[in-house]
Amino acid sequence: MAMVINTNVASLNAQRNLSTTSSAAQNALQRLSSGLRINTAKDDAAGLAISTRMNAQIKSLNQGIRNANDAISMIQTAEGGLSELQNMMTRIRELAVQASSDTVGSTERGYIDTELQELLSEMNNIANRTKFNGNALLTGALATTLDATGTVTNGLQVGAASVTNIDVSGAAAGKTFTLSYAAGTDTLTLSDGTNSQDLTLLIMAADSSQTLNFSGLGVSLTLSSVAGDAVDTIGAALATKTVITSAGSAAATFQVGADYDSNNQVSVSFEDATVVNGNADAGIDGLADALATFTGAKTAANAGALLSAVDDALDSISTMRASYGAAQNRLTNAVSNLQATSENLAAAKSQVTDADFAAETAALTRAQVLQQAGTAMLAQANSAPNQVLALLRNLG
Repeated sequence: MAMVINTNVASLNAQRNLSTTSSAAQNALQRLSSGLRINTAKDDAAGLAISTRMNAQIKSLNQGIRNANDAISMIQTAEGGLSELQNMMTRIRELAVQASSDTVGSTERGYIDTELQELLSEMNNIANRTKFNGNALLTGALATTLDATGTVTNGLQVGAASVTNIDVSGAAAGKTFTLSYAAGTDTLTLSDGTNSQDLTLLIMAADSSQTLNFSGLGVSLTLSSVAGDAVDTIGAALATKTVITSAGSAAATFQVGADYDSNNQVSVSFEDATVVNGNADAGIDGLADALATFTGAKTAANAGALLSAVDDALDSISTMRASYGAAQNRLTNAVSNLQATSENLAAAKSQVTDADFAAETAALTRAQVLQQAGTAMLAQANSAPNQVLALLRNLG
């Protein structure tokens, strides 16, 4: 082999090998420090794409698990309210048995009716205040919506102002609220025919807004104005206008899977448990009728009829609770399935992305040894041209 000075092939070869081992050491260090086999697309582009999809699926499944657990809590809230309604209906039955006996007279039956009416009022109060995240669970409508037949609508012009928002989420469904205005006192009144609330209407400056929050009735109106307007102008424009509410859907759909389709959703219907005339459930409607009949004529016969009506109502509540219980069991099974699927996907993702510490430690050790050897050999290769000097000395 020729002895040359300008090109040190041995040194170039040692440098190339040292660069390769340094890169291998850096890769091993990166994987050991991050715990991941794939840190960038250059490590494994296909594996990175697969792991990204798996990661999205896992996070979606975990959110589905949380959704299902929230749904179980929502149903348990509804069932808790129904449980108390059944307890109160049981007390009504007990009182009906007492009133159906001739050992009590009309005076005592009057006392019994007093308690019956209190129980009726409280049952309906329970039905109306059993809510989850603001949604009524026992009134046959999860939410109250704005009925389009009302004359107060979004965008309604009231003088130089306009209605920009109407919130009826806290109002009772099936109500007609009417506005009236007293010019002398700047008082705006909202009434449903039984209850009313007064607010003081304020002057509208340019580029301003004001919220008319009739909190006692659950209705809120927001007015906005670009040019501004006088109180009386706005009040007169709102006077006689109506806000009409209607019942929203009684069904709730729970997203319990990673994809938006029927296979990943569970629907539950929250039925009306208010003891009022006109309830769609015949048993509960019958109880309201029987209580009204007994109040009208406090006789043993009417008390006896109340017994049968209470039994039908108890059966209706039991049917609702059975439906909720079945839904809870279904959701519990869905959670178990989602947890298993998420666990298996996480294991599969680990196989694709996670670093094998035993293999990477061995690779790092190998690279470090080769780096040390390569550095030593590079030094040797760089000193090899010095042998030419020995030949040059002999020329003298």
